[in-house]
Amino acid sequence: MNKTLRNFLKGIFVFSLLLFSLMFLFLWGIFLPKEKISGPKIFSVEKGQGLFEIGENLEKERLVKSKFFFDFYVILIGKQRNLQAGKYLLSPSMNVPQIVQKIISGDIAKMKVTIPEGFTVKEIEEMLGIKLPEEKLEGYLFPDTYYFPIDVSGEEIVRIMRKNFEKKISPYKEEIEKSGKSLQEIITMASLLEKEVKTKEEKEIVAGILWKRLKAGIPLQVDATITYITGKKTTKISFEDLQIDSPYNTYKYKGLPPGPICNPGLESILAALYPKDSDYWYYLSTPEGKTLFFKTLEEHNLAKTKYLK
Repeated sequence: MNKTLRNFLKGIFVFSLLLFSLMFLFLWGIFLPKEKISGPKIFSVEKGQGLFEIGENLEKERLVKSKFFFDFYVILIGKQRNLQAGKYLLSPSMNVPQIVQKIISGDIAKMKVTIPEGFTVKEIEEMLGIKLPEEKLEGYLFPDTYYFPIDVSGEEIVRIMRKNFEKKISPYKEEIEKSGKSLQEIITMASLLEKEVKTKEEKEIVAGILWKRLKAGIPLQVDATITYITGKKTTKISFEDLQIDSPYNTYKYKGLPPGPICNPGLESILAALYPKDSDYWYYLSTPEGKTLFFKTLEEHNLAKTKYLK
């Protein structure tokens, strides 16, 4: 083998070794995570931040091996203009493509929150630890499971929950209009049902009773409206409570209260919209949670003596 050929083969070997080393370096830096086992952390991409600043911050937070690999990969796939601001849940156990995909897709960190049916606005605020400043929200924040951004504002929570309410109620708007009752009346009635009884059948029967009492000009006498006024976490109503001068006191004032007393679920809303006719005029919930129905006031009073000692 002559010297020229030997030098050529040596050059090929060195070039191949260098190329292999570079490929290994990029594969190591881009596709292998910084750490295999590590917990996630919140990483913020602020509005106006560019590729290189984001890469530098990722390196500082020890989420990537080097900002170079992050920058190189983003430029390689041509997504440097697609990086979105937000708070992201990232981990050193993620590789560069996984981190980049989260940031370009806007897959921000979220918290899962389940708002139970029957929660009041005050209870929702206490659960979330956020003030919901908009007025007249009671009844229109639909109870459901939500995935809120971790830095969500009170205004955004209201917007999301109100939008969900509109979505859930939309299929029934025509039926509500045909019922001769306003949406406010339906939601207010549904809120009473949500607080008073538990099952779908009970709600439908109680809805029939309460609509019938309204039409006859008889006070609704719904205990849940009293606890809404007092804020007490008890089903026991005192004589003093019944004397409270409030438009929400359905013992003192006839008709529906001025607005909903909680945020009802769809089952209660549909019960208010589609009540069940019966011969009953009264109902009573026992301490065990069972609902009893009566045709006469005498039967109702006897049951109160027996069950509500």
